[in-house]
Amino acid sequence: MLLYLQIFIFTILLSAGLTFLVMKLAKKLKITDRPDAERKFHQGNIPLLGGLAIFLTFFIVLFFFRDKILAGDLLPGHWLGFFIGACFLMIGGFFDDKYNLKPIQQFIFPCLAIISVIAGGVEIEKITNPLGGYLYLGWLSAILIAFWLLGVMYTTKLLDGLDGLVSGLTAIGSLTIFLFTLTTKYYQPDIALAALVLAAASLGFLFFNWQPARVFLGEGGSLFLGYALGVLAIISGGKIAIALLVMGIPILDVAWTILRRLAAGKNPFKFADRRHLHFRLLETGLTVRQAVLLFYVISIIFGLNALFLQSIGKAFALITLAGIMLLVVIFFAYLDRKSKRV
Repeated sequence: MLLYLQIFIFTILLSAGLTFLVMKLAKKLKITDRPDAERKFHQGNIPLLGGLAIFLTFFIVLFFFRDKILAGDLLPGHWLGFFIGACFLMIGGFFDDKYNLKPIQQFIFPCLAIISVIAGGVEIEKITNPLGGYLYLGWLSAILIAFWLLGVMYTTKLLDGLDGLVSGLTAIGSLTIFLFTLTTKYYQPDIALAALVLAAASLGFLFFNWQPARVFLGEGGSLFLGYALGVLAIISGGKIAIALLVMGIPILDVAWTILRRLAAGKNPFKFADRRHLHFRLLETGLTVRQAVLLFYVISIIFGLNALFLQSIGKAFALITLAGIMLLVVIFFAYLDRKSKRV
């Protein structure tokens, strides 16, 4: 455990240092986020490209400890596909932050990332049946991976509206996977190390991203964190349920947002608004920090439960999350109707 602690501290420091340098680079290249009257209320022009620091930190540390990473069951091709996919996201993110790409152009890079992962040999061989036994996927594996990674990437992308929200939730999710893959039954030290490094890289960035943020993730960073968390959930033995429990409320919020926008005849990935749950919490009087901490607490509670629950317990926990989200939707719908009557 001492080695893990040393790696954790080293990674945090490296991430913080690279974040500082990326901030300078973004300012020099004039890649900044400007405030507006609708959704962006930050003061001044904030540097983007922050996700580049997390990306560099993550893969630099993994390369430095590649002997431990490659000592596990995964083949070099799995990690190479993971890395190439991340490179596509960072390239696309740079162009979007710089030139504000159209939604269809933005969509190309997550698709390339998914293709890279699948081409690298990552697959979900089977999933646990909550009623007992396993369900073997075969050719359905690639389809499930594509939907899962797209879902988690666009969750972190659309969730990136409050300072420190996405980077903090990624750290919580990564630490949960780290603890899970260190247990005796599911012992995977290579995945545990990668998850720990992702958590530490996110925390190093969080020093500069906590409200009031001095740097933002940018398009590439917000997609990369969801991508990395999603891939780790797959290669840790298809433990998607764990990531679902940690990111459950944000994922359900994004799903509801997509359905709501489709019902209104809007492009769910193009039309921006302030109807996301994190923005609605601000309308109730919570501060940015309080809203973010509320998300943290929910994720920690369900993440810790995921470490001890069996398959049927995880299924009930997911149903509970869905029930909570339904109550939240009903509550805010009631507030909307009440405000219209006033």
